[in-house]
Amino acid sequence: MKPLKQKVSITLDEEIIRKTKRLAEENDRSFSQYVNLVLREHLTHLEKKSPR
Repeated sequence: MKPLKQKVSITLDEEIIRKTKRLAEENDRSFSQYVNLVLREHLTHLEKKSPR
């Protein structure tokens, strides 16, 4: 069973949006899917670097 998701609203710089949309398209993912992927990888990296 997939984890539940919540809708959030954030404000991003235009350049971040443009680059992220391009990368999402290159990876055949939606913008939302790609943002989730990038954030998940970043959080995993931080946890490995400095476990709490």
